[in-house]
Amino acid sequence: MIFVENEFAPLKTVVLAQSEFGYPKEPRPEDLRFLNPAAVDENFENKGKDYAEAFPELQKQWEKERENLKETLEKYGVNVVRPRKLTHTEKESVGTAGYSNFFVRDPFFTVGNFVVEASLRFLHRRNEVFPVRDLFLQSVYPQDCFYVAVPQPEIADPEDQTLGKGPFLEGGDVLVLGKHVFVGNSGLASNDLGIQWLQKLVKPQGYVVEKVKLHPDILHLDCALGFVKEGLMIVCEEAFPDGIPASLQEWKKIPVTIDEAMNLATNGLPVSPEVYITDPAFKRIGEQIEKEGIKVEYIDFSISRSFGGSFRCSTQPLLRH
Repeated sequence: MIFVENEFAPLKTVVLAQSEFGYPKEPRPEDLRFLNPAAVDENFENKGKDYAEAFPELQKQWEKERENLKETLEKYGVNVVRPRKLTHTEKESVGTAGYSNFFVRDPFFTVGNFVVEASLRFLHRRNEVFPVRDLFLQSVYPQDCFYVAVPQPEIADPEDQTLGKGPFLEGGDVLVLGKHVFVGNSGLASNDLGIQWLQKLVKPQGYVVEKVKLHPDILHLDCALGFVKEGLMIVCEEAFPDGIPASLQEWKKIPVTIDEAMNLATNGLPVSPEVYITDPAFKRIGEQIEKEGIKVEYIDFSISRSFGGSFRCSTQPLLRH
């Protein structure tokens, strides 16, 4: 069965990311502004290198982070599946852009029983869906669900810093709350055309898609807002120039600063309304969640977070119901 009811319904089947990244040979500073200064410097100091080549010990630590997450999820009965790794040909096909296979939240997403291949804006992520497609053969094709892909983005002129009109639509921007779908738009990832496409897809099934404007240095909506359970969220209000969505105004808020948000404070992972996973760096937030009667599991995810993503970014549910 493929179905995602919301962001906190009991997690039954989830895709967990691999840990592969190749630095671009020609980094684009405008694509790095959501990262901390040290990570930006790394992109320029290691141009064209694989992360495992540049930092072999950190690579092992990064892989261990994902294994620790897998073990924790399995402890709660979650079926964890992994995409394959990139082939040599796939790594070479991107030219100077670099390559990635590290945050499976973005190259596809699940809304209800729709499985949607996304359309990623950054050039080094354009082919990130390929390793997931083999998994789709076993986990998606046999199921009674929709499986569609966002139209391929146009090829923009090299001097076009916007990378063209897309459409761009990325899973990190998509938060599901029953028949209401929130989609972030900061200018770094999903755009208006991508949001319009999603609305056209799911509206006949009774879904409402709401665009949410984001701070220009926030990559995705899940980097500014995280649902913990019905009526409880972690939120950086500073990241919403037009305010948080009206339908969420009455929810109880665990507030975080813009600096905490950019460090992925909102990007924890609900296993269910009773269990939540976050990083020990956010013990302050975890303690507030525990006051709501929720068990908090702590996993060090510092390497993953250095790439601009955390627990939600590293996973994509196929069944939350």
